[in-house]
Amino acid sequence: MSKITKTLLTAVVLILVLALAFYPKLKPLFDSDKKEGKSEKPTDSKGGGKGGPAFVEIMVVNMSRLEEKIQSTGTIIPNEEVEIRSEILGRITQIGFREGDFVSKGQVLLRIYDDDLQAQLQKLGFQKKLAEVNEERQKKLLEKEAISQREYDISFTSLNSVNADIENLKAQLSKTVIKAPFGGKVGLRYVSLGSYLTPAIKIATLTSRIPAKIDFSIPAKYANNVQKGTDIQFGVEGDSIKHIGSVYAVEPKIDPNTRSLVLRAISPNANGKLTPGAFARVEIVLNVRSNAIVVPTEAVIPDLKGHKVFVIKNNKAEPVAVEIGIRNEKTVEITSGLSVGDSLVTSGILQVKAGGEVKVKSN
Repeated sequence: MSKITKTLLTAVVLILVLALAFYPKLKPLFDSDKKEGKSEKPTDSKGGGKGGPAFVEIMVVNMSRLEEKIQSTGTIIPNEEVEIRSEILGRITQIGFREGDFVSKGQVLLRIYDDDLQAQLQKLGFQKKLAEVNEERQKKLLEKEAISQREYDISFTSLNSVNADIENLKAQLSKTVIKAPFGGKVGLRYVSLGSYLTPAIKIATLTSRIPAKIDFSIPAKYANNVQKGTDIQFGVEGDSIKHIGSVYAVEPKIDPNTRSLVLRAISPNANGKLTPGAFARVEIVLNVRSNAIVVPTEAVIPDLKGHKVFVIKNNKAEPVAVEIGIRNEKTVEITSGLSVGDSLVTSGILQVKAGGEVKVKSN
């Protein structure tokens, strides 16, 4: 084999080795060129990338009734409530109520052992009779100047002292009988017949819930809008009925921690269904306008200049700048920008473009 032949063979082998080494890296480039070549197709000048019309829902703008409301939360509280306790020490001799019963004002709820006090009262009664006889005798002797004024004063003071002891004992005896201070419902009983009572022991709770009271608060900015006599509406959990009431007491100052004003309202609660401690959702209507433009909240779009909406004219969407007023949970008042009869886009707004074609969804 000649030298030239060997050189050519060496060069061919070297080229093959280099080709095999760099082929994996060069292959993606060749493949992409092929794909680009296949994808190059003439575009239809009529299509031009334009999409179809946006499908939307609309409402015809009209006047409606609008209520400016304050919404708050509160708690139902009883008209009156007291823990029944004894003022003195003693053993229970009688219980005059059952748990859950309604009791009337002045009804005897409980009696405490008082035999010792009754005996003391009887003893003081005898002492009073003796003091009265002695005072009468001393008075006659004083009239005859048989004794001094001082001796008579001593007998008179002794009589008054016995009378004072009797009144004090009667006051102690009155504490052995515990009566209902007002009519209401007695709760659970925590003592039994024969129990030894102290002022620290709770006997039961007496609650009057007719009428019911509602404690709630409002933001400080409405402090001048709500006053005594303002009507409220409220609902409670587990009850779909709207109850009514009126504010009858207002705190004299705003709470500096919460920046709110605490109020108390009263409701008749004639059927007694409002239970103290229940959660209440309170509404106060501050103002009512019969001719207001009210639209769904989702129809209003915030932008840098304020707010805007889309209206439909000639099957195309046109943006309109609006000013808003009262905003509620689901609606917002439009004070300017819309007119009665405008076709307002209420859904599908994300697909709408200014000047773009739209198609109203059929119901």
